[in-house]
Amino acid sequence: MRYISTRGGAPSVDFTDALLAGLAPDGGLYVPETWPRFSAEQIAAFAGKPYAEVAAAVLGAFAGDSLSPEAIAQDCAAAYASFTHASVTPLRQLEPGRWLLELFHGPTLAFKDVAMQLLARLYDRVLAERKRTLTIVCATSGDTGGAAVEAFRGSPHVKLVALYPEGRISEVQRRFMTAAAEDNIRCVAVDGTFDDCQAILKSLFADKTFAADVDLSGVNSINWARIVAQSVYYFTSAVALGAPSRQVAFTVPTGNFGDAFAAYVALRMGLPIAAIQVATNSNDILARAFTTGRYAKGEVVATQSPAMDIQVASNFERLYFEAVGRDAAETARAFAAFAATGELQMPSQAFDSIKTLFSGVCIDEPTTAAAMKSAFEAYGEPVDPHTAVALAAPHPTLAQGVPLVTLSTAHPAKFPEAVSAATGFTPPLPAKAGDLFVRPERIDRLPADVEAVKVYVRAFAAS
Repeated sequence: MRYISTRGGAPSVDFTDALLAGLAPDGGLYVPETWPRFSAEQIAAFAGKPYAEVAAAVLGAFAGDSLSPEAIAQDCAAAYASFTHASVTPLRQLEPGRWLLELFHGPTLAFKDVAMQLLARLYDRVLAERKRTLTIVCATSGDTGGAAVEAFRGSPHVKLVALYPEGRISEVQRRFMTAAAEDNIRCVAVDGTFDDCQAILKSLFADKTFAADVDLSGVNSINWARIVAQSVYYFTSAVALGAPSRQVAFTVPTGNFGDAFAAYVALRMGLPIAAIQVATNSNDILARAFTTGRYAKGEVVATQSPAMDIQVASNFERLYFEAVGRDAAETARAFAAFAATGELQMPSQAFDSIKTLFSGVCIDEPTTAAAMKSAFEAYGEPVDPHTAVALAAPHPTLAQGVPLVTLSTAHPAKFPEAVSAATGFTPPLPAKAGDLFVRPERIDRLPADVEAVKVYVRAFAAS
């Protein structure tokens, strides 16, 4: 199994090299050279299987001969042993035809744990075999950083720097990063937005000398292994609802588009998905793109669902590449133009292709709050504001008898102020996170400046 860049200017690599590199050297994103597929019989056989076993089957299809089946099974079992629910990502029925997929039973109470717990074990295995160490820099709008810190803390092979926009994430999100005491972890509050953090990260990769000097890697959703890991819960939830004998639809709250693209990956592997609805908050670049065909940056607006306060959705490049017939030259041209102008117009044929599966909707702040309130009153349990964005989105497949699964991406206790304001109820932190507010924080602060971050990362990598 080989991996190619969406921009066509990098040599193909195997799964483990794509894992460690994160971003391709030409600035593109890695995608499989060919899509592996499961038969209907193979998908049906996932029914009733432990989550880790399904994850091993999916990961194995993408790893090829880069990792042994025994190693994959071992790492999947270890990754999901840390989750507090036996099903790892359980389904909860809300009403006839409508389901909630709970993705917050990992150690930092967010869906990012599903991929990151596995990713850290894969990194440690491959780096130990190669006798290497890496410096990982991740940009986070809230949950990726905490999940990465928890997964890599204490690793003998990785030094991790988490960049987050100061004042633009919740206190619980911040503390899941900054309360880590291990010496291989650094947390940096950047004076800017998440898009600034993400732009800095891409610039670090673009500086080939710097990247080589610090042995740079990335675990944002640009990393292909994260997308693969997230595709697993689309299989487990759909099979639980009758797939492959019937289709299932999904509503995905999203900012950087990784979670929604993971649904597309499951589709390409053979899972019958009727529709993927992308729900955004006021930072609606994706909702506009899927409605108009024009992908254009706006100003980042701070909302009560801060993990989606993003106006550059990195994984959209992967979908664009597929929609233009895997034309790497066109993809490179389009995203060079986007970098220069902040917008691109999808070719009509590509837009028509995307619209057959994807739709987008923007949910404003009052509607998000109302969705939290109505969910609490109707179902007896609070939901976080990101989940509420997805719950507020209408979906026509319900009227067609297609089961609708809404992804619940974070525990409500990560956003107690927003939940309390909407419902009057303050969700408590689970017992496993009970000491979060008594542990001391470690925070460094930097301007939204690439050179300042380079100096900081160089010093940390050399320490």
